Amino acid sequence: MPRHSLLAGAALLLALTSCSSQSDSPSSSSSGDHPSTTHAKTAAADSASASHLDRVSSTKKLRVCTTGDYRPFTYVDPKTHKRSGIDVTMAQNLATSLGARIQWVPTTWKNLMPDFLAKCDIAMGGVSISTERAQQAGFTDPVLTEGKTPITLCSNVSKYDTVAEINRAGVRAITPEGGTNEDFARQHYPRAKIVVWGDNNTIFDQIVAGKADVMTTDASETVWVAKTHPKLCAVHPKKPFNFSQKAYLLPRGDGAWQEYVNTWLNIAKHDGTWAAATEPWFGATHLG
Repeated sequence: MPRHSLLAGAALLLALTSCSSQSDSPSSSSSGDHPSTTHAKTAAADSASASHLDRVSSTKKLRVCTTGDYRPFTYVDPKTHKRSGIDVTMAQNLATSLGARIQWVPTTWKNLMPDFLAKCDIAMGGVSISTERAQQAGFTDPVLTEGKTPITLCSNVSKYDTVAEINRAGVRAITPEGGTNEDFARQHYPRAKIVVWGDNNTIFDQIVAGKADVMTTDASETVWVAKTHPKLCAVHPKKPFNFSQKAYLLPRGDGAWQEYVNTWLNIAKHDGTWAAATEPWFGATHLG
């Protein structure tokens, strides 16, 4: 082959090799990210996927959403601001297991979900499991299985022991604003007069005072109320109108945090922690 042909071939081979090298270089790719951009995206993904378990463990702070108005589960004394209730005791035990302190985040039943999503690691205090809540958050294993049942004056138990008896014109069915109690009342008592009461701490006093006839709420609450209000009686708390369960509200999709809280809860249910928390409120009455 002539010399000039050899030189031309070598030049062509060198050009092709150079082009291929540039094409394989990450910095010259038109479709790939710059290394710093890729690192930023990875860091952001890692941050987004960080578990609440890691956050609580590192900050030593457990943020607990609670309404503080739903005994026997959670209550804040308006004068002393002291907290009490089954889930106050349980929250303290959970925090201890994590070596953390509790940051209580006050909320209402109406604002429970937005407050929880924005501010809390867990919501406690008699939270009922519902499909509506499950669309936005997760739950622990159930802590209690029960249902809605009436509470009324002991002299009126036989008058309000069925849905049909309550769902009559002239019956004043009182309910707190928001939450599953109001939902149940509006769905099942369209003929009754629904009385919405803004303060769950004084709602049962309205029945005693003759300003309402009956309230339908969770069986667990009726058992406690009947224990503390001599004139009021829980109506068949072990045979409620429907099926419901209570659990603790957790962030959706955080498997590590959910697994930890469920592990803690399972131990608490078997080592006497749950029994010790419920006994002062339920006494000899055991709900499933």
